[in-house]
Amino acid sequence: MREEDIIRKYQKKLKSNISMEDAENYNPDTFSREYRVFRRDSLSSGKNLYENACNNLEDVLSIRVKDKDYDSLKKSIDTIHLDITPEGAASFASFISLSTIFIGLILSSLIWIITEEFSFTILIVFLIFFLIGALLLKPLTGIPNYLANGWRLKAGNQMVLCILYVVMYMRHTSNLEHALKFAADHVGNPLSLDLRKIFWDVETGKYSTIKESLDFYLVQWRDYNLEFVEAFHLIEGSLLEESDDRRISLLEKSLEVILDGMYERMLHYAHELQNPITILNMLGVVLPVLGLVILPLLGSLVQGSGAIKALILFLLYNMFLPVFLYLYGTSILSKRPTGYSEADILKKNPRLRKYSYIVFNFGGKEILFHPFWIGFFVFLVIGFIGLIPLFMMLSGNDFSLLGVDVVNMTSAEGKSCSFGSNCFGPFGPGAVLFGLFLPLGLALGIGVYYRLRSKNLITLRNNIRNLEKEFSGGLFQLGNRVGDGVPVEVAFNDVAQNMEGTPTGDFFRAVSYNIQRLGMSVKSALFGSNGAIMMFPSSLIETSMKVLLESSRKGTTIVAKSLISISTYVNRIHQVNERLKDLLNDTLSSMKSQISFLSPIISGIVVGISTMIVTIIVQLIVLLSGSNTEGTDVAVPGNLDAIAGIFNISNIIPSYYMQLIIGLYLVEIVIILSLLSTRIEYGLDPLQEQYTMSSNLFSSSILYFILAVIVTVVFTLLVSSIVPVSSTSF
Repeated sequence: MREEDIIRKYQKKLKSNISMEDAENYNPDTFSREYRVFRRDSLSSGKNLYENACNNLEDVLSIRVKDKDYDSLKKSIDTIHLDITPEGAASFASFISLSTIFIGLILSSLIWIITEEFSFTILIVFLIFFLIGALLLKPLTGIPNYLANGWRLKAGNQMVLCILYVVMYMRHTSNLEHALKFAADHVGNPLSLDLRKIFWDVETGKYSTIKESLDFYLVQWRDYNLEFVEAFHLIEGSLLEESDDRRISLLEKSLEVILDGMYERMLHYAHELQNPITILNMLGVVLPVLGLVILPLLGSLVQGSGAIKALILFLLYNMFLPVFLYLYGTSILSKRPTGYSEADILKKNPRLRKYSYIVFNFGGKEILFHPFWIGFFVFLVIGFIGLIPLFMMLSGNDFSLLGVDVVNMTSAEGKSCSFGSNCFGPFGPGAVLFGLFLPLGLALGIGVYYRLRSKNLITLRNNIRNLEKEFSGGLFQLGNRVGDGVPVEVAFNDVAQNMEGTPTGDFFRAVSYNIQRLGMSVKSALFGSNGAIMMFPSSLIETSMKVLLESSRKGTTIVAKSLISISTYVNRIHQVNERLKDLLNDTLSSMKSQISFLSPIISGIVVGISTMIVTIIVQLIVLLSGSNTEGTDVAVPGNLDAIAGIFNISNIIPSYYMQLIIGLYLVEIVIILSLLSTRIEYGLDPLQEQYTMSSNLFSSSILYFILAVIVTVVFTLLVSSIVPVSSTSF
């Protein structure tokens, strides 16, 4: 037999097994050559800045990494496709750590120069910066590990969808390369970037075959998601089966393996999640906020400037503690099993981006206004009220409110004074009441921004979710109609009539209208510029229709089987997701109650109590100092005069600054807990995070504001009735 005859013989066999149109149009070199460009576009600008910083600092500081840390850092760097070395990550961490210590040294020196004496406060400031710098060294070195955990969490949420794409494609075309390319084109980042890297490694000669490159990639998931690895091995095993029934059986088994594995891992995770969340609530919310109750009393006893103590509390509560809680929460999320999540609808359909803006129609044109400016305006208007005590303090004006001066600036001798070097405050409860507007404005500003940015998109996606819930039934009907020998063009119209009045019926009607009235092909009716997919931006629907088009080249029988299989798998995934929500319900309910109820109430009560303590101490010092200096014959019961001598006005942390620290900490806690609760329930879903964060900021900040006002007013009136005060003006 001649060589040409042999080639012709096997060409015929190939045509009967795969789509030659795909084979002719498919160019792996073009697909792989775009990896670097795709990688650059996929990685955020923050990661690119981190890469540049690490590479530049490595040339200046070449820090050696321990052998036990080197392997984990190298593995994480490869996982998230960063163009750095472990030495570069260590150099970046060392630079930030040394810079923090150096800033503490400079700040301590400035305080020494200004006060002209070496005090305990100067030593405390330097030690805090030194400890922060030393403690930051390890976490900053492990930034690639934290990024890799987030990458794995987001990629893990796409794995079920990835296996579904590969299985659906290989049901009708048993070609691993084409199936991986099909999945890479539709699964979205970051898993799409990983799949493209598989092709890139083959093109660059690192591996000789796609299977070899895929096997090496799967090694990194062996310790994190063994089900994903096993599912792909079953898919690879299907390539060796001669029987079509056994091949399809292995493909279906692969999807069953990853679904069952996801369910079992999430079951264990839900039971193990309760203790870490309890620790997070206690160490991150309850104990730190309750600890602020005794800080006014404790701070007044410890020598040192009250303003410096307030700065230390700000660094501790509003910077160090939130970072620690976020990292601890991230470590909890890193153990979260993979799940199933939708792709970002903005990335799937950039034309929807306008819905994240405020749209004005002017002169027949759409004008897009960024919601950031509205949120910033809300913050300025409401937050400005919180700055009124500072303006009054600087101008020297004051007035009485609730029996006590609003600003209540007091000298070291216990006399009312205006702004100056020997004047301390503001200590007045009125300043606290005005100051409550500053964290309220910040919370409402952020909440308004994220609500306006996500409201339209979340409504659109909820409508799409409602469509997807019943879409499996529509697919099943469509598959049955096609299996009965009805052409696909006619089957769309039949299903649209059967499901009239439902979102799925509207979708099929839109496809049927494009085919019958506008004369479009099935592909154009679905994916053209005016295709039905543009009106229904759903990954599930888009994938199902792409599978329909691909399988239609194999005949109506393959189309029917593919659509019915997708319907079955979608129902199974939906059942697993609903069961997982039930498993996590107790933990999520605890976190949501902490966000919306417990944290604002505890913080509001603490503000009132700390304000009362400061007011009592200040008024006691003023009262007793006045009785001593004015020479009046005031009978001081017991030994209160000696007790008052323990306190010093300059050592007291002003209640105005204390309230700002508590309010800002509440805003940070609400944001962190909202992110964690959303990621536990949905995985990495930026749109859901923004919407949930805005709702929680609204409810918690308003409840905190109302409760803090009530408690502060009640306690202030109580103090005014017990401790005699005299309101004086400047």
